[in-house]
Amino acid sequence: MTTYSSPSITVLTTHCIYFDVSHSEQTILETQKKVWALAQLCQQSGDFIDVVPANNNLTLYLNDPLRRQYWLSSLNEHWLEVSSLKFNSTHHQLPTRYGGVHGPDIKHVAHYHNLSVDDVVQLHSSGTYHVLFLGFQPGFAYLSGLNNKLYTPRRSVPRTSVPKGSVAIGGEQTGIYPETSPGGWQIIGHTDFKLFDINVPSPCAFAPGDTIEFTIKEVLS
Repeated sequence: MTTYSSPSITVLTTHCIYFDVSHSEQTILETQKKVWALAQLCQQSGDFIDVVPANNNLTLYLNDPLRRQYWLSSLNEHWLEVSSLKFNSTHHQLPTRYGGVHGPDIKHVAHYHNLSVDDVVQLHSSGTYHVLFLGFQPGFAYLSGLNNKLYTPRRSVPRTSVPKGSVAIGGEQTGIYPETSPGGWQIIGHTDFKLFDINVPSPCAFAPGDTIEFTIKEVLS
């Protein structure tokens, strides 16, 4: 039987509740799947202006503060129930150019792990990644699922400008830069996939719970 530690529920303001399960005994992904399901249930209730899932927590913004007490008394019950809910997500394939001018750090990553560049490409592109939550920049997705053979420390000296679309590794995570910005992750490739577009109804291409696959478009030396 699956068991979960008791969630922590905090009232932040008259309209805002913070639900935290960071002390769960389950894996990050197992717990996160329940957080996504609980977020979906809250969104469908119509009681919230916004529902913001993050890493093992959920911030809920109420339409009406009079509904606060109901949710304070029922969130734990919902948390136990949502395990049986089917969570709908979207799978995205991201054509990626690895190495060369698009991946200036891929040789460093390969050398750090005593692998070839082709090994790095195969390991990185063979995984299925889950979007845990969004942050840092609009459209930036924190992903789980990186092969532990590719865990690589961030650069000792961050770059002042990392190009939009860069595919990179930072510690135990991989990600894509939605816009050009400073950054310290190891850049191994590039994708033209558009992660954020303010001119469309859903500006972020990814949502928490979506899955991502990097497909090999080209490997440059």
